[in-house]
Amino acid sequence: MDQAQLLWGLLFGSIGLGFLIYAKQQRAVVPLVVGLALSIYPFFINNVVALVLIGLILTILPYFIRL
Repeated sequence: MDQAQLLWGLLFGSIGLGFLIYAKQQRAVVPLVVGLALSIYPFFINNVVALVLIGLILTILPYFIRL
């Protein structure tokens, strides 16, 4: 595990926490699922490029999917 992976994981985990707080206040399903995914997935991805790509995709996903 290198420093870049730790920092990107911290960044996307923090964004995931923000989505979880927002989802709890608004009772929204999509931000809840995305927040959980952003908080958990950095533990399982070892490639930094894949970590960033998946994080970016998950971060913009609630903008396009509104339930």
